[in-house]
Amino acid sequence: MNKILIFSAPSGSGKSTIINYLLKQGLPLGFSISATSRAPRGEEKHGVEYYFLSADEFRARIEKGDFIEHEEVYAGCFYGTLRSEIDRVAAEGKTIVFDVDVKGGENIKRQFGDNALSIFIMPPSVEELRKRLIGRATDSMEKIEQRVAKAAEEITHAPNFDRVIINDDLDKALAEAYSTVTNFLGIE
Repeated sequence: MNKILIFSAPSGSGKSTIINYLLKQGLPLGFSISATSRAPRGEEKHGVEYYFLSADEFRARIEKGDFIEHEEVYAGCFYGTLRSEIDRVAAEGKTIVFDVDVKGGENIKRQFGDNALSIFIMPPSVEELRKRLIGRATDSMEKIEQRVAKAAEEITHAPNFDRVIINDDLDKALAEAYSTVTNFLGIE
């Protein structure tokens, strides 16, 4: 079985920034595109950032067993990882990188055990997270407050992950993520 990398974090912690950095470093990594029932934001495209499914499509695919993990993150808003993503990335001969919510990360880790390295990206504080989410300007204040409340709960799950990287200094967090991943993969 190939090794697997799992990145989880509260929304706004810098997880996507860190993953995108790693994907550009020439490492043998392949990104697992998650599925969601939420609407695309900004310039997001189906099959690139996410597979955008209706809530009904999502539920039907859950029933068919198409997901290795899924979660109804907010009422009627699903996120999940399609089994087909593992096959797609494996066919490319790469280590799959999952960008999933905290519960999804815990679920995948349970399924893959020592073949998976789970990394939790920790924001410097809940208040800093709120500032980052406001700065994104992609959500209403109501949505931001929902995300902040969820983040406070998700942070309590950090000890369940193999590694916690605190993103209070982006360059330091990028370097720590790079060395953590290359050590796990036995590169360098």
